[in-house]
Amino acid sequence: MKNATLVFWYGLAVCGLVVLWGSVAPENLQSVTSSATAFISNRFGWYYLLIIMVMLAFCVYLIFSRFNKIKLGKENDKPEFKLPTWFAMLFSAGMGMGLVFWTTAEPISHAFKSSPNAEEGSAQAIKESLQFAFFHWGIHAWAVYALVALALAYFKFHKGYPGLISATLRPVLGEKRMAGPLGQIIDILAVVATVVGVAATLGFGSAQINEGLNYLFNVPSNYGVQLTILVISTVLFIFSAWSGVSKGIKHLSNVNMILGFVLMFMLLIVGPTLYILNMFTHSVGGYITNFFDMSFRIAPLNDENRSWINSWTIFYWAWWISWSPFVGIFIARISKGRTIKEFMLGVLFVPAIVCFIFFTVFGVSALDIQQQGLEAISDYPKETATFAVLQHYPLGALMSFITIFVIAIFFITSADSATFVLGMLSTDGSINPSGMVKILWGLCLSAMAAVIMYFGGTQGLQNVLIIAAFPFSVIVLLMGYSFYRAANQEVKVEKRKLRKRKKANEAQAQ
Repeated sequence: MKNATLVFWYGLAVCGLVVLWGSVAPENLQSVTSSATAFISNRFGWYYLLIIMVMLAFCVYLIFSRFNKIKLGKENDKPEFKLPTWFAMLFSAGMGMGLVFWTTAEPISHAFKSSPNAEEGSAQAIKESLQFAFFHWGIHAWAVYALVALALAYFKFHKGYPGLISATLRPVLGEKRMAGPLGQIIDILAVVATVVGVAATLGFGSAQINEGLNYLFNVPSNYGVQLTILVISTVLFIFSAWSGVSKGIKHLSNVNMILGFVLMFMLLIVGPTLYILNMFTHSVGGYITNFFDMSFRIAPLNDENRSWINSWTIFYWAWWISWSPFVGIFIARISKGRTIKEFMLGVLFVPAIVCFIFFTVFGVSALDIQQQGLEAISDYPKETATFAVLQHYPLGALMSFITIFVIAIFFITSADSATFVLGMLSTDGSINPSGMVKILWGLCLSAMAAVIMYFGGTQGLQNVLIIAAFPFSVIVLLMGYSFYRAANQEVKVEKRKLRKRKKANEAQAQ
């Protein structure tokens, strides 16, 4: 328990120092994080691209490997959730309000503002815009989540280890090391990565709620309003964490997912339906055809293209890594009782396809408005783009109101879940962390989001994400290797047992 206490206090101290630094010297923090981000992106962009592909290749390998029948639990464990419910929970866990934020902003940016390959506004740029959005939100992202969740579920439910990142590395680094200072450092890194990843999402959410209120009710759009939204939301999710009304939050989350799909279908019907369907088909084809080219594209001889890759692809790969402890623990928790093959097929492909559908409906609706010359959606900030699009369609005000509600609930439920995960990570894997621990982490999350928003806005959030994900990426790779060693040893033991039983049966027969 002493180790758990140290992880909690050291993790809180590291995050608190960043908050204090941003409060006292925001310009200095902005300068340092910008320089660090530029260094990592320019010197290690290749590293991010390679490790994400390694993770994806490993996940695909597991589907067909000799490990694919291993159950994430004991032999007699059955899945707790039916497949449709499991799929819905996977999607809500991994995407949340980030999906609402980027579904409009990303395709419109790739087409008209900063194209990855073609001239902005050209037919080629428009056709490629969704292809690259699919790339960023597709199976590469889910491979990171799947790998972390697999290791956590295997060692927790199959082996009976504590639900800690350090516990998954015992086969590689040894049980004594993982019970000592090295294990504590690994768990602290997981805590810091989680805080930064979730804080970034809270920052995006506050900005977008503010823009929605500005559109609907002329509420001023500035840092003060965003901070007020953050404070109100903090009070709500801390109350939820303290009072333990988790069932209510779960029901609210399910309602929110339904509202998200209702919003998507409304826009599909009132928007350019045929254009949406055609672009979906074309973009899926482009995604499959150019899959490996996009995956390894680093543009070493083109500074403009390289800058685009740093701003988009490297940022996303870092975001998925920093979110992986948080999302991984949740996916592991809901996947007990499933085989590795079923787990990988579900986690890799189903949520990715749903993301493609959302991006097509919202993204193409935005592209159509700008192509018709009705309004330059690309001139709007990322936070405003969705609302700028919705106002051009029938029932726009209603859809904007639903969007704000969806973002707000995603905001609260994501933060509420994050306080639980952080409490678990910092209290030796306890599934019932105390209310005070969760409150302190909730305050830390909001303070981090407030400081990052103040000194750098969206770009500041991206900078801190890339920095936090860099050291944790090594841990994710080690988790995959650790799982392989443990599973390989298990399969060998089972084969030896099978051979012994076979010999014993043959001896009895003789």
